[in-house]
Amino acid sequence: VQLQASGGGLVQAGDSLRLSCAASGRTFTTYARGWFRQAPGKEREFVAAITWGGGSTRYADSVKGRFTISRDNAKNTVYLQMNSLKPEDTAVYYCAAAIGSSRSYVIPSDYNYWGQGTLVTVSS
Repeated sequence: VQLQASGGGLVQAGDSLRLSCAASGRTFTTYARGWFRQAPGKEREFVAAITWGGGSTRYADSVKGRFTISRDNAKNTVYLQMNSLKPEDTAVYYCAAAIGSSRSYVIPSDYNYWGQGTLVTVSS
């Protein structure tokens, strides 16, 4: 199973970006897909998650109202629309897939597969 994240780049504060994460390889049952991010010198933190069946979403407080996670089941792809970007959003963004159930999908250990990361840099 491979997860390929794309869409990162260098933007100015207030701009928008949309990240994509496509899954390929061996077919597996996905319970949820998520996005995490890791800034230099910091731990990986939860950003957003979406359940694959029902489409329920969850967001970190720091991105609520600005970021939107969505999915395209047919394309096996998850998206992260990021609006009103701030310099503190600068990080490498990782997508992940969970093949087991969890209460929340907000911690890295809930996920089984990870993409390679895409860098988002927001200048002030």
